[in-house]
Parts: sequence; structure tokens; C-alpha cells
Amino acid sequence: MKLPRVVPSAEALPDLDQYSAIIDVRSQAEFAEDHIPGAINCPVLDNDERARVGTLYKQVSPFEAKKVGAALVAHNIARHIETQFLGHPKQWHPLIYCWRGGNRSGAMALVLSQIGWKADLVEGGYKAYRREVIEAMAPLSGRLRFIVLCGPTGSGKTRLLGALADAGAQVLDLEELAAHRGSVLGAHPHASQPSQKMFESRLWDALRRFDPARPVFVEAESKRVGRVHVPDPLMEAIRAGQCLRVETPMQVRVTLLLEEYQHFLADTTQLAEQLAYLAPLHGNKTIAQWLSLVEAGQAGQFVEAMLRSHYDPTYTRSMTRNFPAYGDALSVSITDAGQETFAAAAQGLHGGRQDIG
Repeated sequence: MKLPRVVPSAEALPDLDQYSAIIDVRSQAEFAEDHIPGAINCPVLDNDERARVGTLYKQVSPFEAKKVGAALVAHNIARHIETQFLGHPKQWHPLIYCWRGGNRSGAMALVLSQIGWKADLVEGGYKAYRREVIEAMAPLSGRLRFIVLCGPTGSGKTRLLGALADAGAQVLDLEELAAHRGSVLGAHPHASQPSQKMFESRLWDALRRFDPARPVFVEAESKRVGRVHVPDPLMEAIRAGQCLRVETPMQVRVTLLLEEYQHFLADTTQLAEQLAYLAPLHGNKTIAQWLSLVEAGQAGQFVEAMLRSHYDPTYTRSMTRNFPAYGDALSVSITDAGQETFAAAAQGLHGGRQDIG
């Protein structure tokens, strides 16, 4: 009988790219909370089935639960083979895992191995993977040199990061990974934020791929990005990095923010809900004045008022407190909102024409 190979997580995780597929056989809810980056979800017990088997286990007996569970697992494995795996060649090499690397993943891996595919099983399952993510965050962060893009809200830091990535630089985009722009108006209009565990998985996957011999560009962020937070070892490594100040005229900043926050400016109800969080800082009268500017079609004046009254003072205090190298930062100038300007700045930084990195 051909058996699946049980691979220690420390061996499997550094070489994830060698596998033809990474298969998470846990339920949809477990998968949605977090999973190994790049994995596909092929539940051998779906959400309702898992609850049903668990209830039988507790209220009737483990034996009755295992009988029902085995029938459901067999049915689901067959369905996955028929709908997803039949077209794969004999050389197909999947990596399979469940919660602890036990019955659910073992069943799937055994069937696939019997067919003739080389199926590997993660020893310890998701729990072992999660432990690796937590333990690896400090060494992965500590081996990298970060160049931190600093500059007040609207200065174009995120666009410059994108231009740097296009130019071939190594970029860690925390806001993209967190699906949030990091401010009171930072919620993404078309995507919900990941769980904290999923955010850490995305960070782990990005950090492990960077070349330590080359700098990594990152935007200066607070520890919290929306409802998720940057792990302490990574935050400490970023704050110890070299700072680069992005200098952008106020009118250009307003233009950039008007483009980025169109969804809020088009929905004053949603905007009012978010601005209400600032009422304890600025008072209801000021919030009402800001909203009246938007309602009167004066969105540019609203953006500038928020920048001068809220974002800029807050940002200056945060940078001075959290980034020791901020006072010695070199600068890069963004003179307009055109993509060519950001591309030229990125080429200058990545190409070595600036004395940085």
C-alpha cells in the first residue's frame, strides 16, 4: 500500500513553491479565518457537517460520530476528485493539511496516494504552520534593511510604493496586505479586512520571499492598520529603518486624496459615520462644518481642512515619537499627481541615483 509522506512543517513550509497545489481540507470557516498562503479549500467536512459530527461525538459517542464522519469524508473526497483533481497528471504533487495533521488530511492524502499521486502531509497541520508564523516573525524581520517612506497623509507614499514595485524594488505594502489605508477613512470600499491571523500569514509570506541583500521599501505606519496590528518584531525592525521623507505640496496632496477617497465623498452618510469618531477630538461643530463643505460641493476645501486640523499634527507627533531616524531623513520631491512623476521618483530611488539604501 502506498502511503502519503508525512513532512515536518519546518521542512515543508520553506519549500511551498515546490508543490503543485496546497490543499486545506478544513471547513470553510476555518479556512476563511486563516490558511497557508496559496492554499485551496477542499473541505472533507463542511461547516454544517463538522458541527453535526462534533455534536454526535459529545452527545452520543465517538464511535457513532466516526461512522457518520467517515461516510461524509468519503463522499466529499470523491466529489473533490471528480470535480477538481481528475485532470492532473501522475506527476501532480500536492501538500495537504488540516487542523492538526490528523484524520481529515490523513484521509485525503491516503486516497490521493493510492491513486498514484505523490501526496505529502504536513505534520502537525495548521497548528504547526501557525506556530512557525509566530516564531519566524522576529528572525525574518531582523534580517532585512527597511527604507521607510515618511510623509503626511496624501503625500503619495502608497503610490510611490507601487511605482517602486513596478521598477523592480522590494516593497512591503502593509496597507495592501491589511486591506486598509490606516486612517479613520481608510476602509477599503471593495474588500473587508483579513483576520489578525490571516494578516500575519500574508506578512510571513512576503517577508520570507525578500532578498536580505537588498533593501525593502515600506510606508511609515502606526502599529494598528484598521482593526489589525503589525506584529511587534516587524514593527520594531521598520521603526529602526532608514527614513525617506516624501515632500508633496498641499494642493497635490488634496488632488491625490480626492482621487483615492471618491467613494466616501460620494456617500455623505458613510462619511458622517466615520467622521463621528473624530468628534471627541475636534467637536461636533467642526465635524458639521466639514460635512457641509462636502455637501456644498467643496470637497477640496474639506480635504485640506482635515489635513491641516487633524492628519498633519497627528502625523508629526507620531513620527517624532516612533521613528528615531526621522530627523535625519533624506527627501524625495513629488511635484504633481501624474504617474510619470512617481515613476521617475521610483527610478531615482531604486536605480541608485539617490544616496539611499
